[in-house]
Amino acid sequence: MPENDILIDPKLLEILVCPVSKGPLVFDRQKQELISKVAGLAYPIRDGIPIMLVDEARPLEGDE
Repeated sequence: MPENDILIDPKLLEILVCPVSKGPLVFDRQKQELISKVAGLAYPIRDGIPIMLVDEARPLEGDE
């Protein structure tokens, strides 16, 4: 597994929610992001730590 390819504990993913929509998140392993489809935001994961700050989130493109 490449060094930047970090997995998220499934139990952690079950309890994390989007701070904006309070909806579920989907782990994008390739981009190392947690995706909130409801809010249209992607939260980065840095060194295995989800950065759940709206200011750090990336707006999703139309086809994401």
